[in-house]
Amino acid sequence: MAADTTTLPPRVAAALGRYRVLAYVVGVMLLILVAVAIPLRYAAGIPEVSKIVSPVHGFLYIVYLVTAFDLALKARFTGKGTVLVLLAGVIPFVSFIAERRVTARVRAGQPL
Repeated sequence: MAADTTTLPPRVAAALGRYRVLAYVVGVMLLILVAVAIPLRYAAGIPEVSKIVSPVHGFLYIVYLVTAFDLALKARFTGKGTVLVLLAGVIPFVSFIAERRVTARVRAGQPL
């Protein structure tokens, strides 16, 4: 049976919680950017939405990188696992998939 976050060291559990929130936020912002802002900019000639969403996503992605790297250090990810988790925020839907897998493996104490 997988370990619960209550059995994780407090610093790992806290880092996992921050990572999970940012993974979802970045994933949603990327979907808004790709599905709404970019089509409005190029298909409808309305660049204002993209001018707002693009920098917000960029900023949040940087925060995501910091939180994911913090989790990688605390949960002792491999180099490959760290890079894959860091890149998960740039492809639509991948951050959601990565978040589920990372959460399951960290809670189970499995290497990533």
